[in-house]
Amino acid sequence: MGKKILVTGGCGYIGGHTIVDLIQNGFEVISADNMSRGSAKMLAGIEKIVGKPIKNYKVDLCNIDDTEAIFLENPDIAGVIHFAAYKSVPESVADPLMYFKNNFNSLINLLQCAEEFDVTNFVFSSSCSVYGNTNQLPVVEEVPFAPAESPYARTKQVGEAICEDFTNVNKHFNTILLRYFNPAGAHPSGFIGEFMEKPENVVPVITQTAIGKRESMTVFGTDYDTKDGSCVRDYIHVCDIANAHTRALQYIMDDRNKSNCEIFNLGTGNGVSVLELITAFEKVSGLKLNYNVGPRRDGDVVEVYANNNKARKLLGWETKYDLDAMMDTSWKWEKILAEAAKEKAV
Repeated sequence: MGKKILVTGGCGYIGGHTIVDLIQNGFEVISADNMSRGSAKMLAGIEKIVGKPIKNYKVDLCNIDDTEAIFLENPDIAGVIHFAAYKSVPESVADPLMYFKNNFNSLINLLQCAEEFDVTNFVFSSSCSVYGNTNQLPVVEEVPFAPAESPYARTKQVGEAICEDFTNVNKHFNTILLRYFNPAGAHPSGFIGEFMEKPENVVPVITQTAIGKRESMTVFGTDYDTKDGSCVRDYIHVCDIANAHTRALQYIMDDRNKSNCEIFNLGTGNGVSVLELITAFEKVSGLKLNYNVGPRRDGDVVEVYANNNKARKLLGWETKYDLDAMMDTSWKWEKILAEAAKEKAV
């Protein structure tokens, strides 16, 4: 039996794909997800792919006693990957206190339990939003933060600082901060993908529009100083992001880390505009997308894409899926969801 990893937010989009990757690389996994944002369907899909049941603790990690209970019941936890956080930029702008309360308390409780139960390997799910509107592109990990563009981004900036301060004092702890760029796509098996009914990520918005769940979609701003006026992002397949978590854990468990708190960008290194993304989808699906142009949206960064040399060099990580594969697996996933909804309605 491989080492046991606690994945928080394991019934969410990235958490679910990471559980699959961990198990396929020999780890044993337990999940903690209170299902406020996660999905029981994700758990069922994971179990189909890996061929065995996954234990999920339906626990609010903001409650220290309930969080402690997981560690008491599993004294053999060897590492934690912490995904469980609220992640909607517009929602965080509308209700910052809810974001601070949830994202900070859950992290603090987990680190407290890790310290108490001597679980010394911790991977924190961060975001490229920590960089803000940086003018240094492609972004390297050492770039100083610009001001956060949203309370969500601020929770990631402060979350990273909490992890760094914690490991400065607890020298035998190893923490990896993974800054994701823009996750997209679905598992090639078709068993798991993005389950949110009202996603804000642009790729599921595109596929929902194409299939008719939405009448049209809006491109927020085409007057930015970018190649075609629309925002530029670094889109990366969710399975590639998942694999980076497995490699990050292996890296610290094998004592290959140079310091006890290290940071890695997870992106492809390519900046893709929203309009280019739509073109890529139209090419893969053979459909014309119904979209309109709207005003800029609060909290949106103009342009950001990664320099991923550090993750490639130190973690031995390579991205395996290109933009077409992201759009193709997303579109297949959307059609699978539509088929399932149709069967349910019959």
